[in-house]
Amino acid sequence: MEKIKVGIWGAGRAGYGMHPGEINKFPELFEIVACCDILKDHCDAFAEKVPGSRTYTCPEDFLADKAIELVSVATRSPDHVGHAIQAMNAGKIVFLEKPIALTYEDALRLKAEAESRPGMLFCRHNRRFEPAFVHISEILASGVIGDPYEIKLRRHGYQRRNDWQTIVGCGGGQLNNWGPHIIEHALRFLESPVATIWGDLKKVAAVGDAEDHLKIVLKGQNGRIVDLEISGGAAIAEPEYIIFGTKGAITSDGKTITVKHLDPEVELSEISATSDTPSISNDFGNTEKLQWIENTFDVAPSCGCDTHHIWKHLFAAVRENIEFPITIDQAVEVVRITEAVRAMSSQ
Repeated sequence: MEKIKVGIWGAGRAGYGMHPGEINKFPELFEIVACCDILKDHCDAFAEKVPGSRTYTCPEDFLADKAIELVSVATRSPDHVGHAIQAMNAGKIVFLEKPIALTYEDALRLKAEAESRPGMLFCRHNRRFEPAFVHISEILASGVIGDPYEIKLRRHGYQRRNDWQTIVGCGGGQLNNWGPHIIEHALRFLESPVATIWGDLKKVAAVGDAEDHLKIVLKGQNGRIVDLEISGGAAIAEPEYIIFGTKGAITSDGKTITVKHLDPEVELSEISATSDTPSISNDFGNTEKLQWIENTFDVAPSCGCDTHHIWKHLFAAVRENIEFPITIDQAVEVVRITEAVRAMSSQ
């Protein structure tokens, strides 16, 4: 099929540092033809990185380039909604970086624009294809640890960060930076509409005025709880995933996974609770010896996917009319959660 010709809007950390390398993994599917950035030195660096690409410092000239079929919007967070709509108005398909919006109102406005032009807007929640997330999802689907009832998600580090991602006025803070990725994971693990939200934001090590540590607890209508924490001020990291189920548990550092579960071949004896006073000799509890199976192995989902595979799904959606796995409603729900947490933390 004909390649999708891509123009990247914003030659910064994502548009310069991530998107070209990801796209170049699929040379049979995509071709980068242009870039737009308000800074000429960024354009010059991009042209050197992607030989043959045209560069623009004027967005209107960039969007008028007829060779561009799809615009990957990788500008600063406050510009995402406006630039996505501007690109769609110019007749371009849009691949929108996270956060898709900074407010729920803007996310709903973006949704309305997308629904009025089906197939024109796709959200780049690429961590949906993170290998550890996918592999753990496969393990949960097998039922080996029973019904998961509490999931802990972590992304920890310690850094005295000082770029625009630490400034509220630039849309900075971990709630908008790592937040969309891990909240998206949380919503997938929840497998239920959100019943309650609790959150707290703190500034620990970063030198701007935006939060670099956040805690969110979501409870689903099904009673399941997801406890997520993202921190730039945590000197000792916890495992990225801890999942408790009714028959076992899973933990992962993102590279390896440990699963401990009851042996399904061993039938549990029938027991019942009693109000009788226990004898001194039985240690005040059930003395049965449970049979456990515990294994540790490398992260390796059956699909062999990685975060850059979102581009393959994008191509399938655009060229083959295959449903894109991240819906606009799912992306909007992430923004609803972030706004609720921000409002709660400011009270």
